[in-house]
Amino acid sequence: MAYETKNPIKLIFYRLKDLDGLKNFLETKQFQYTIIGLILLNAITIGLETSPTVTNALGSWLTQIDKYILVVFTLEIALKIVAYRHRFFSSPWNLFDFLIVAIALIPAAGPLHILRTLRILRTARLIKNVPKLRLIIESLLKSIPSIGWIAVLLFMIFYIFAVIGTDLYMDEFPELFGNMGKTFFTLFQVMTLESWSSGIARPMMEELPFAYLFFVPFILLATYTTLNVFIAIVVNTMNELNRAEMKDEEARMREFVHQEHAEMLAYLKSIQQKINRLEKTIDKDETKQK
Repeated sequence: MAYETKNPIKLIFYRLKDLDGLKNFLETKQFQYTIIGLILLNAITIGLETSPTVTNALGSWLTQIDKYILVVFTLEIALKIVAYRHRFFSSPWNLFDFLIVAIALIPAAGPLHILRTLRILRTARLIKNVPKLRLIIESLLKSIPSIGWIAVLLFMIFYIFAVIGTDLYMDEFPELFGNMGKTFFTLFQVMTLESWSSGIARPMMEELPFAYLFFVPFILLATYTTLNVFIAIVVNTMNELNRAEMKDEEARMREFVHQEHAEMLAYLKSIQQKINRLEKTIDKDETKQK
């Protein structure tokens, strides 16, 4: 029999009595939105604490808010561990949440004072609680093997152009191409397009007019081509994850429909049996009356 009460506090405690009720409570949109709101509020308060003026005026209030929010986060993690037991630690996102909250519980005094600064990492919990952000991060993580090969390709391009640049411009521009290390750094600046024209290419072209034949192919290969391949890999991985998620959702829907269909058939069968028994009873009554 369903438990009915108008008191929301009693309703929450009733739901926490069994694991299924606890899981359902933790997965409700209201609870998730509450956690997201607290994460945003915590991020704002931590940011305000960096202002001496605000800290002098509201420092004690900000500290208390931070402590209360940390208590809520700790209770959230504890309830999830109770609800999911050992399965809680099988999810990388749950481990991520657990570590962030655990770091916040370490006393930030003495040599561990830097841990107080790491409180801002709690804001990163938005990644786990907002599905779209989680999809982006999962896409990036899943793309790492392919991105690794892009890094190998980029290193090959850098190495080839570093050898060519050092051989060609080492004597005229030793501050930029004096050795492989300097050339690598110069090429990195060129790849980022940070003052590559006014600071590197045009001054060199005043002495060597054909220097652009070195820079233009490098920029096309290292910046535009490699960047587009990188974006293509991430977008393709994101599409794959989207398709996989849609397939999982379709499978859950089919299972739900199948279960509903089975329950409906069972219900109709029970009604048919009741009707049959009722007809037999009516037939018996008519027979007796005759």
